[in-house]
Amino acid sequence: MWDVFLDTLLDTVKLVPFLLVTYLAMEYLEHKTGQKAQGLVRKAGRLGPVIGGVLGVVPQCGFSAAASGLYAGRVITLGTLLAIYLSTSDEMLPILISEQAPAGTIALILLAKAAIGMVAGFVIDIAFSSRREEDHHIHEICEQGHCHCGEGSIFRSALVHTVQISGFILIITFLLNLLFFLVGEDALAGLILNRKVLGPVLAGLVGLIPNCAGSVAITQLYLEGVIGTGAMLSGLLTGTGVGLLVLFRVNHDRKENLMILGMLYCIGVLTGVVVGLMV
Repeated sequence: MWDVFLDTLLDTVKLVPFLLVTYLAMEYLEHKTGQKAQGLVRKAGRLGPVIGGVLGVVPQCGFSAAASGLYAGRVITLGTLLAIYLSTSDEMLPILISEQAPAGTIALILLAKAAIGMVAGFVIDIAFSSRREEDHHIHEICEQGHCHCGEGSIFRSALVHTVQISGFILIITFLLNLLFFLVGEDALAGLILNRKVLGPVLAGLVGLIPNCAGSVAITQLYLEGVIGTGAMLSGLLTGTGVGLLVLFRVNHDRKENLMILGMLYCIGVLTGVVVGLMV
């Protein structure tokens, strides 16, 4: 047990400098481009899924929340909203960078999420006739539920994010190490990796957790080899950060919110199952 505690602490401490540097860069980017990105999505029109899919991969924690508000105000289409949700990277990118994952692997994951978001967004807009309501009411929901990540001191925001995510990683890494200690790494990995359908189904549910814990857990499980590529994609596609939480708060149509949640989950799981069967 002492080795479990020690390995967990050392693994987490080694990541802290990388996380801090990554979040400093992200906070600087959000301060400089946050409002411009939202404005670009507003003006995208039928190309909304393309713009949303590209901008969604940029790790700005407030973007999915802002997209929820824009959709509640009927400023963007349903397809654009889903494209942003599906491509949102949340805490995946800083963890992959801090763990020094291969650049090619990171690029492939980001490209896959963006491409899936774009395609799904276009299909959804076509299915729903790309119709936008005329009675915009964005002023009623402006700023509700936004995480304000781009406000205040860049260093302070980056430090807060680093501490929070380090805490999540510490807990998740400890639980993983404890599982490996009690069950055995080979037995645990084989149990989950061999489940081509169940893996993505379960990972998709984890991804729906409405904060960064879901993406942290999925990314760590993938890096540890506990889940495969299909399950990893499923969990990361359904993860929207606080986007869904904000949607349920600002969009008053509960049935529509549940429909959006169901569509997000089905797309994530279906993609994960297909990829899992292919690799």
